[in-house]
Amino acid sequence: MNAKVNITVKEKSVAIPREYRALIRKACNATLKYEGFIDKAEINVTIVDDEEIRELNREFRDIDKSTDVLSFPLGEDGVYDYNPETDALMLGDIVISVDHAIAQAELYGHGIEREIAFLTVHSMLHLLGYDHVHNELEEKEMFSRQEQVLKLMGLEVKK
Repeated sequence: MNAKVNITVKEKSVAIPREYRALIRKACNATLKYEGFIDKAEINVTIVDDEEIRELNREFRDIDKSTDVLSFPLGEDGVYDYNPETDALMLGDIVISVDHAIAQAELYGHGIEREIAFLTVHSMLHLLGYDHVHNELEEKEMFSRQEQVLKLMGLEVKK
């Protein structure tokens, strides 16, 4: 099963290599596989800078600051809209700040590849219904699942 992952790059000051796009697609598919999602899926991923993600965060969450990633799920309780053109369920949109990804990779001492994969997996779990913001137990479960998916991708944190 391969998800249709549409990637749009709006950030122009940082080059986004083809390998990063492949990594985003791989992270989307690895998350779906780990979660046992068997239907065809469609995900939109947009790469932006800190200013654009700040505007989106302000508009949709009433938080006037930049963030690393935003998720816009299109489904609820496992029910998603269907796109007859792609024969896929539309899971939603992911917006990643490349500025934040670079800074966080440096802060946490790992490569940008792992950070982009982490942000993608994190957001994919939101698209699939996980919510760490309002539920501490679900937060632990979500973060455990993130690490398991990254491990499957060979991107686990070395201790």
